[in-house]
Amino acid sequence: MNRKVKAVQYGCGKMSVYLMRYLLEKGAEIVAAFDVNPQVIGKDIGEIIGGGETLGVKVSDAKDADRILAELKPDVCVIATMSTMADLKDAFTLCARNGVNAISTCEESLYPWNSSPAITREIDTLAKKNNCTIAGSGYPDMYWGVLIDTLAGSIHKITKIKGSSSYNVEDYGIALAKGHGAGLTLDEFAKEIGNFNDLDHEEIKAKIESGELAPSYMWNQNGWLCARMGLTPVSQTQRCVPTTYDRDLTSSTLNMTIKAGDATGMSAIVTTETAEGITLETECIGKVYAPDEFDKNEWTFFGEPEMTNIVNRPATVELTCANLVNRIPELINSAPGYITTNQMPNNVYLIKPLNEYVK
Repeated sequence: MNRKVKAVQYGCGKMSVYLMRYLLEKGAEIVAAFDVNPQVIGKDIGEIIGGGETLGVKVSDAKDADRILAELKPDVCVIATMSTMADLKDAFTLCARNGVNAISTCEESLYPWNSSPAITREIDTLAKKNNCTIAGSGYPDMYWGVLIDTLAGSIHKITKIKGSSSYNVEDYGIALAKGHGAGLTLDEFAKEIGNFNDLDHEEIKAKIESGELAPSYMWNQNGWLCARMGLTPVSQTQRCVPTTYDRDLTSSTLNMTIKAGDATGMSAIVTTETAEGITLETECIGKVYAPDEFDKNEWTFFGEPEMTNIVNRPATVELTCANLVNRIPELINSAPGYITTNQMPNNVYLIKPLNEYVK
């Protein structure tokens, strides 16, 4: 492409600070931005990014997104709003209807075929009709996906892959913190989040696909890994367990003090059995951190040989945003439809501006 990639930011909260700066520093031109928050609408995106520079693009009300996308015809829309496909359906539909490639930080969007197949098929059909590509990316794409698939290539025999990743819900906004049960009493957690823990594979699959139960991030990640590695899932279950701390914790995101012994968040454990005999047991731990806690990504391969890979203190927010921005050329280059990133080449470090990687 012999011009700058024209990008639109949809959702101008915490993540957008990095997403928009990374877009600009990778040579993209941000032509519009959208949000629903009255306190953000009308602000110059330079004010949101910080640094005191005025960039000449003001945040528009998301209700005007359809009209603006139709007028501007950007190359890509970067969506950083909510965490489920049901929440994201309207934004993805707007992009697909207007023939705009779109990529989101939404965790479920990484591999929604095993959790929201009806919504995904609908968006896939619309994107194919209008010749654009829709996908999800972020930290899980690389550190729970591409990295694990690559490491598996160094092992002779695998019987089980056990993964664990922790993150501070304070970094991602109020919707995610509430979705993890932060601030609930243990009784409230058991009633609102942990009440499906004893369901079997078919029962939990039906509740997730109906929208009655939200998939944990690893539910979709295990689907991504199976698709990438050529594994055939025969059963998959999910358990959500509250995390606690023995002292009060202050949450700036929830604007409350979480009492000692109440839920600071949760550990969601997904177990997938495959026809090939390999078990995936993956856990994501999202909570309000105590002072001595930090992000950690740990994956162990059982078999021959056994090995463990640990990443301590990853800059999860920044890595989420950088990985997504680096995906944009392959997003644009991909076939139309809802194309999950397991079907794309591995990310590479982009030395040149984004447009020079677009075919």
